[in-house]
Amino acid sequence: MPWQNMLNENMTTAEQLQKHIFFREEHLEQLQRISKRFPFSIPPYYLSLIDPSDPHDPIRKMCVPALDELDPGGRLDTSGEASNTVLTGLQHKYRQTALVLSTNACAMYCRHCFRKRLVGLEGRETQPRRDKILAYIRKHHEISNVLLSGGDALLNPTPVLHEYLEELSGMEHLDVVRICSRTPVVLPMRIYMDQKLLDLFKEYGAQKHLCLVTQFNHPRELSPQAQRALDALQECGVMVRNQTVLLHGVNDHGPTLGKLLKELVRRGVVPYYVFQCRPVTGVKNNFQVPISQAYAIVEEAKQMQNGLGKTFRYVLSHETGKIEILGPVGNGRWLFKYHQAKTQEDQGRLFSVTLRPGQRWLGGKDVREIPWEDAEDSVGASA
Repeated sequence: MPWQNMLNENMTTAEQLQKHIFFREEHLEQLQRISKRFPFSIPPYYLSLIDPSDPHDPIRKMCVPALDELDPGGRLDTSGEASNTVLTGLQHKYRQTALVLSTNACAMYCRHCFRKRLVGLEGRETQPRRDKILAYIRKHHEISNVLLSGGDALLNPTPVLHEYLEELSGMEHLDVVRICSRTPVVLPMRIYMDQKLLDLFKEYGAQKHLCLVTQFNHPRELSPQAQRALDALQECGVMVRNQTVLLHGVNDHGPTLGKLLKELVRRGVVPYYVFQCRPVTGVKNNFQVPISQAYAIVEEAKQMQNGLGKTFRYVLSHETGKIEILGPVGNGRWLFKYHQAKTQEDQGRLFSVTLRPGQRWLGGKDVREIPWEDAEDSVGASA
C-alpha cells in the first residue's frame, strides 16, 4: 500500500480508537470534546506500539488525547514564531538559518506538539509560496542552512521535496539542508517504501549535505520498522540527528532517557538536543517537568553515555533564542547560556536566575537578569 493510502487508515475518531484501546464512557466523551479543538490522528503502526492494557503507557500518552489538553494555561506561540515570519511559511529568527513551514500535515498529531495551533488545522502560516521563499533564501547569503519543517516535511509529496532540493542544492551559500520529520518514528514505511524518495536523497545528497532531524522520545519507538527507515536514510548518505523532548510520563526517568540516547548512538543517530517541553496551551500542564527535576534526569541519563552520546545540549527554545540549561551554581541560583540568540547582544551571554520551586520555563524578566557573576537575589517568575 502506498504511504499516502496508509494515512487513510489513521484513527481520527473516538469510536475508531475504542476498537483498539479500552476507554470508560466518560473518557470517550472527553475525547470527542478535545478532538474538536485539537484533532488527533494516529497511524495503525504507531498504535501497535501501545500496551492497550496500560492506561499510563508512554507511547499512548504521546498520541491519545488527554483531558489536560483543555486546560487554558500557556500560550499557542511560545517561541515568538509570528514575530520571526518574513514571508508566509518562512521564518528567519537566527541569522544563519531559514526555517520553512512547508506543510501543516503530519503522519501523526503528537499531543506534545509545540505547533498545536497549526497541525491538522487550516492556517495561514502554512500556505507557502515556494517561489518567493526560494527567492528570499537565494538573496540572503548570510543563510548557511535551511530547515524544511512543518508539520512534517516528509508529508510533502516527493515531487514537492524534489523541487525544494533541486533549488536549494544549487545555492552555493548553503552548507546543509535539514529536513525535520517524525516519520521515522510514527510512519517509517513512508521512507523505506518510497524508492523515489530514497533516489532523491542520493541524488541531491551528492550535491549538498542533507541532514534529517527526527524526534525519538522513548526506547520503544526504536522498532524494527524504525530501524529499517534509519538504515535506508543512512545508506543514501543522509545524516540523521535526534531531538528529544523531555516529557512527563514518557521519558522523565533517568534510566529511560539514558537507554533511549544510548540506543540512538548505537544506531548511528547522534543526539542533538534534549528540549525542555514548552508551555504551550494544551501541552503545558500535561507534559512539562520542573527545570530542577528535569536537569537531574538529564544528568543521570548522560552518565550512561559514551562521548558521542554526551554531545547533546539540554536547552529550552525561548522566544529570545535557544538557551542552554547549565545547572545550579549555589544559593538557589541557576546558570543559563544563550546557545543561539535572536539578537547580537545575547550571543553566548551567560545569566543567572533564582528558580522558584516547580518553575518549568523562563519568563521575559528571567532572561534579562544581571550577569550571573554579579547576581545575588534574582528571582524568576514561575511559568
